[in-house]
Amino acid sequence: MKAENNLNQQEYWAYLQLMRPANIVTAWADICVGYAASGAIATFNAENISTLLPLGWLILSTTGLYGGGVVFNDVFDAELDAQERPERPIPSGRASRNGAIGLGTSLLILGIIAAGQVSTVSAVVATVVALAALLYDAWGKHNPVLGPVNMGICRGGNLLLGASAIAGMLAQIWFLALIPIGYIAAVTAISQGEVHGGKSSTGWVALLLLAAVIGGILSLEILPIYNVLVALPFVALLTVKVLPAFIKATREPLAENIRQAVRAGVLSLIILDAAIASGFAGWVYGLLVLILLPISIFLAKKFAVT
Repeated sequence: MKAENNLNQQEYWAYLQLMRPANIVTAWADICVGYAASGAIATFNAENISTLLPLGWLILSTTGLYGGGVVFNDVFDAELDAQERPERPIPSGRASRNGAIGLGTSLLILGIIAAGQVSTVSAVVATVVALAALLYDAWGKHNPVLGPVNMGICRGGNLLLGASAIAGMLAQIWFLALIPIGYIAAVTAISQGEVHGGKSSTGWVALLLLAAVIGGILSLEILPIYNVLVALPFVALLTVKVLPAFIKATREPLAENIRQAVRAGVLSLIILDAAIASGFAGWVYGLLVLILLPISIFLAKKFAVT
């Protein structure tokens, strides 16, 4: 009986590994950004906690969407991982491919249903994000040009999912999605050599995209509702955390350096989100978003990020 219980625990752990919990936390931060940019945070009433219910549904939605997306990533890569990363849950036999398909499908459906509890617009955005994730898993990541853009669209759509808390705002702040699109495109571009090593040229592309992202955040100052001075400390922290790793991976595009750059880039998505959110909702809100970073770092020690 004890051996059976240990086996079940190992199986559950393997499926949890497929979901990349540390990465899911970064998706929560995307929702918080969109929520702040839409002005939904202004509806918060400390005496009525139910005013945060839409935020809760959207966080549950992105948990399902991101979790399902990364599970299907391993489903589509099962044969390749059997050769390059045999320790991963599916090729190691700790998780079955059919079981992973069932888990991924359930998570994506959960994401869409949870979004639907906020509005029909939210459900539509969630559906688009789910389809974009599957497109990336099945095809996009194998295209060196469109792959990074495809993944960026997933993250940008996630931000808009948060903004759909007030559906009418999507038409006014849609361009904010371009910032995470550019950022994740940079991370995805540099990740293309994380197994066998990459090329310096890819690193330069990632650095240029990173510079454009930082410039994009600073340019939000033109919006009357954005305070770039509040965002500056968060922008500085983002630069310190990501730039050195990207530069090292560009100068020495070894697999280990690239993995470190990808890890820094993924975890720093929370800092990026805190920088954007703080300008819209104040430094306290930015710090609340930033609190997700140590949580994600802790989980990254337990679960793979790349």
